Parts: sequence; structure tokens; C-alpha cells
Amino acid sequence: MTAPTTWVTGAAGSAYDVDNLPYGVFATADEEPRVGVRIGDFVLDLAPAAATDLLEVAHVFEQQSLNPLMALGRERNAGVRQWIVSLLTDEGERADVEPHLIPLAEVEMRMPIEVGDYVDFYASEHHASNVGKIFRPDQAALLPNWKHLPVGYHGRSGTVVPSGTDIIRPMGQRKAPTDDAPTFGPCTRLDIEAELGFVVGTGTELGGRVSIDDFAEHTFGVMGLNDWSARDIQAWEYVPLGPFLGKSFATSISTWVTPLAALDAAWTDLPGQDPEPLPYLQVDGPAGLDIEIEVLLNGHVVSRPPYRTMYWSPAQMLAHMTVNGATVRTGDLWASGTVSGEVAEQRGSFLELSWGWREPFRVGDEERVALEDGDEVVIRYTAPGTGGGRIALGEVSGRIVPASE
Repeated sequence: MTAPTTWVTGAAGSAYDVDNLPYGVFATADEEPRVGVRIGDFVLDLAPAAATDLLEVAHVFEQQSLNPLMALGRERNAGVRQWIVSLLTDEGERADVEPHLIPLAEVEMRMPIEVGDYVDFYASEHHASNVGKIFRPDQAALLPNWKHLPVGYHGRSGTVVPSGTDIIRPMGQRKAPTDDAPTFGPCTRLDIEAELGFVVGTGTELGGRVSIDDFAEHTFGVMGLNDWSARDIQAWEYVPLGPFLGKSFATSISTWVTPLAALDAAWTDLPGQDPEPLPYLQVDGPAGLDIEIEVLLNGHVVSRPPYRTMYWSPAQMLAHMTVNGATVRTGDLWASGTVSGEVAEQRGSFLELSWGWREPFRVGDEERVALEDGDEVVIRYTAPGTGGGRIALGEVSGRIVPASE
């Protein structure tokens, strides 16, 4: 069966064709923020389109976050997606729908979701091994628990910010191994972590657990994510309880959320798990995602991490996050942790690219080991689309501005 073709100018065959259709919250000069969907280089204003069709759930498109839409659940959201595809492929709908297409250049994208809780995992074996080799060269690269459970930490939801937000260099305590006492000042080892974020659609009750098989019932979609990291602050504070101020100052997410359904062609087998996980973490069939990532610093590509190499799957992360009975709620966000591949040009953090700040890497005509004021980072993502080409997930960007002293 031939896939439907959109009538939207320039969208057919693009990375934002009807097999993608990411959601976001946008504003125009004269109207309040509301929910739209991207098609090509346009945003479809869903509220008036739904009102015209007397859609039962039309009210969710008038909101200033995606949370009410996400809370509809998997089945109803599948119906919404089918309705949108029909609007954008049926020539009979064109006259009514085309007036509600707004060029991207005329809109301002806003924070797409109201984040409840935020959890960040550590799911790449290559990243975890690199970090172990850098900091524990005389010990095993992976700690004993790493291949038995998805390691993670509970982050700070209040500092999750939309792509394009300036990142203020954090202040804090830091102590080099050669220093007698800690000092206070701006972070000197500011880093990125190229990650993938997942957002909860429908939640659970206290004491409930999300099984591997129920992943799609509770997961609405995927977004680009950069977990900015103050490595010198982190190194001094993290023993014995882990990340705190070195992570909590900012996490950037894409302003577009790609529905899980758009990734149906991207599922792939995990690279292999040995030893076999405990029963609640066991997967059957493709559980990884074939998503290509590109990290740009000041316009120069410095890394291309492949998500398909991740050891732990998103379903395993969600299952582990709830196995103790902890709830998840609409808008809760969890991230994969740094995505890194097996070769140097696939490392997803500057800590790894510079191998512990000792080996500067090229950025055009310059060299870097860490972020400097004025630097801009852009992380881009693509995946196989159900239409046979590739779709683009929303990119995530941020520019470093000096510390507020």
C-alpha cells in the first residue's frame, strides 16, 4: 500500500513529512501560546483546525503545554495522529486547512511540556567505560552493578529549559587533586552530554510498576536533550552521593516532541546484554533505537554518536524507574545518559573527546577541551521514517554566557 502524500508545499520527502509530525507549543505576535504540529517548514495551528472539525478533544490544542494532549493516552493519540495525517494528505481538506499553516519563521517556539520529575540514566556502555578508564585507569572500567541495572540519578525538573535558551556558566566549589582546599568560582570544565529524552504520556498509581511490555502505553514521545555538566564542580561533590550542583543548573530539551509512533521504523536489536538481566528487565525483540546524532560546536561537527549502540533500552529504563512502586506522571521526563559509540569520533561528551581534558580536539581552526563563553552547541537527530526516508527529531541548542558573579 502506497503511503499518502502531503499537499503541503515542500514537505513531501522532507525530514518533516507526514510520517514525522512532531508536536510543539508555539506563539505568534498577536495570540497566546498553543499546540501545533510541524509539517515541512510550517506549523499547523491545531486549535482552529480541530474546532472546524468539531473534534471532541479540540480543547487540548488550546493549552500552553502538551501535557493535556499527552494525557489522552496511546489509543486516543493514535486517533489524533490519523486525523492530522488526513488533514495534510486529503486535497479535499486543503482549502480549510491551508489558512492555518504558519511559516516557522513567523512563530516563536516555547517550552513544550510541563516537566514533573526528571531522571537521567547512564545507559551507554561505551560512555561509562570511557569515564571509568579516564578516572579509574587501574581498576575495571565498569562498576560491578552496571550490567545488572540501568544506573541513574534524580535530576532537577525546574531547570529543564527549551532549546535556544542561553546557558549561564555555573558557579560553585571545585578542588583539583593538587589543591589543599576547595575554591569558589565559575566552572572551568563546562561540558555537554548528547542524550535522548523520553516523556511520559499517562502515569501510574503509587505502588504500580510499568512492565517492559507496557512501555508504549505510558511513553508519549522522544526529544533531543543536552545534559549540561560542570565537571569540576561534579568531581568535588559527587562522592558519596552522586550528581548534584554539577548537573542541576540546566538541562536543554528540544521544543519539538516526536510521537513514539513516528519511530516505528527505527526500532532495532540491542547490541547484546551479558549477563542476562533479571526477569523484570528482559526484552523480547527489537528494543533499541537506530537514531543518528550529530554534535556541532560553533557550527563545526565534532562528534556523531549512534544511539543504536546503547546498552540499556528506554523500556528497561522505565521499568527500572518504577519497579519499586515509584509513580510516573504525565510530563515526567527521563533521559538516556550520554550517547557514545566505540570510536573517538562518536563520543558524546567533551570529557571523552578530550580524554579527561588532556587531548584538545579540533573545532574548525581552534582547539577545545571544554566550553568557553560564547560557544554555541547544537545537537541534531535523525531516524528511519515509516515512509522510507529519514525523519528529523527536534534539535537542541544552547549558547554559553558568562557566570553571574
